[in-house]
Amino acid sequence: MSMNHIQFQPGLSMPEFIQQYGTEAQCEKALVKARWPQGFCCPKCSHEGHCVLYSKKRLTFQCNACHQQTSLIAGTLLQGTNLPLTTWFLAIYFISQAKTGLSALALKRHLGVSYPTAWLMQHKLMQAMAEREDHYLLSGSVQMDDAYLGGEHSGGKAGHGRCAKDDLVCVGYRQ
Repeated sequence: MSMNHIQFQPGLSMPEFIQQYGTEAQCEKALVKARWPQGFCCPKCSHEGHCVLYSKKRLTFQCNACHQQTSLIAGTLLQGTNLPLTTWFLAIYFISQAKTGLSALALKRHLGVSYPTAWLMQHKLMQAMAEREDHYLLSGSVQMDDAYLGGEHSGGKAGHGRCAKDDLVCVGYRQ
């Protein structure tokens, strides 16, 4: 049997993740690049000229034309958070790397935050992931692994060998 290239695609190891996103400055730089790939653009007047303010804890941009101030996390799912960006990036890493999902309790333990905080982070990130996936539609030949759809049937054998009178195709069924 040939190797499943999707299953064995290279990922980001924990040491590589820490090297790329281990500091607040690295996370800020990555977030700026993700939000404004061509550079900052004022959300109010679309002017590109700006200055950077380091007020409070968050990086803030001020437009040179209209003087509108925009926080790095304004308008994102991180808006209003008091947690460091490194904590959010680590949560993104843990949730995206978990093959079978990650509970809020496990996230709480990994991040060292309270359960309500972990629960809210998990739900915000999962919602963002679901919204992103809504833009993609499957087309062409779609292959999938085994799946069980529907509820339980009473009686009979469990699994693939199950056979019931109502089945459309029933090999070896005896009354």
